[in-house]
Amino acid sequence: MTKKFLIRFAAVLFIVVGLSIAAIAAFKSTDKVDQNLVFADRTLLSGLWDSYKKEYWEESTGRTLDKQQNDITTSEGQSYTMMRAVWQGDQTTFDKSWAWTKEQLRRDDNLFAWRWGQKADGTYGVLTDQGGQNSASDADSDISLALMMAASKWQSKTYLDEAKKIIPSIWEEEVITVAGKPYLASNNLEKDSQQDAIINPSYISPYAYRLFAKVDKENDWMGLVDSSYELLNKSIDDNLDKTESANLPPDWIAMNKQTGVIGAIAGNANLTTNYSFDAMRTPWRLALDYKWYNEPRAKETLSKMSFLNKQWEDTGKIYSTYSHDGKTVKTDEVAEGYATALAYFAVVKPDVAKDIYDKKLKTLYDQNTNSWSQDMTYYGDNWAWLGIALYDNKLDNLAEKLN
Repeated sequence: MTKKFLIRFAAVLFIVVGLSIAAIAAFKSTDKVDQNLVFADRTLLSGLWDSYKKEYWEESTGRTLDKQQNDITTSEGQSYTMMRAVWQGDQTTFDKSWAWTKEQLRRDDNLFAWRWGQKADGTYGVLTDQGGQNSASDADSDISLALMMAASKWQSKTYLDEAKKIIPSIWEEEVITVAGKPYLASNNLEKDSQQDAIINPSYISPYAYRLFAKVDKENDWMGLVDSSYELLNKSIDDNLDKTESANLPPDWIAMNKQTGVIGAIAGNANLTTNYSFDAMRTPWRLALDYKWYNEPRAKETLSKMSFLNKQWEDTGKIYSTYSHDGKTVKTDEVAEGYATALAYFAVVKPDVAKDIYDKKLKTLYDQNTNSWSQDMTYYGDNWAWLGIALYDNKLDNLAEKLN
């Protein structure tokens, strides 16, 4: 294998290992709701936002800390904080987070280095020895979306001008063309690589591409919406590396750049076709496109994931990790797993969504402290909040009215 190929896989491997470490945490839930609990939905999201900032956000600098990974900062983490800040109307936190992101992570092409932290010599910066200088396409898209929403919410053209610098670069550096169709690759390395492209289906954000099309008329963002739905359905339907599919989205896939054929990533046991901590974001991203744009393809694709409903009906549980053919790989339950699955249920089976919310998520909030009632990882905190906020219809399309 070439040196560039090894660097490319090392970069993706660090992402996977990082998410796996971040996701390891005890998850305690109860199957019965305390009937004496007086619950105020309106305070849950704001309370958890305040506790998140105390735990994972460094006010003096504006960077988000992944405490499960030696306090590193990722472009993903910055994007989550920026999105949550604008949805919460917290401009001070947004501005500090964006300022740090721009100063410390911005690359020459206006995308963002994905991994920053303490180096071997004790100094701090982009972790180039871990491929940290490369981009992560989900974070670049989420940062751009956050800036567009901020421009509308706070009526500032400055935010929009910044987004306009990033969005064309996403297309130029992270969107590949295969058989005449555009697809979002996982990073900036895939476009020029001679190997199959590495794709993370949970990075795909159709709702964002619709907004990007408003400010970048040169590139076919609506074509990317169409090809993204085709790819998501193919990744769910195809057997990939199994003899059958349980119709769950996979964490990772490879795409042949000549034929468009997809499959498992060869030679890397960490980049699997499991439904796990990456893939669990896919239902959320689809549900947001449905809620914002009433996209019928979003509901159709979500409807395929009936495996999740069967698991709930049969066991009263949804585990963190299943293989592509539906076998249980890990039997732990995690808040982010329930919160992102809640997106599927909210669109396809609303009554079941309420049951899951009441039994597995509502009970994790402590009104006395306005925080989680148990330890939560950085990743879990973000996706549990985002899942609950989507279920509670608190994620408005703030950029919809931008010209």
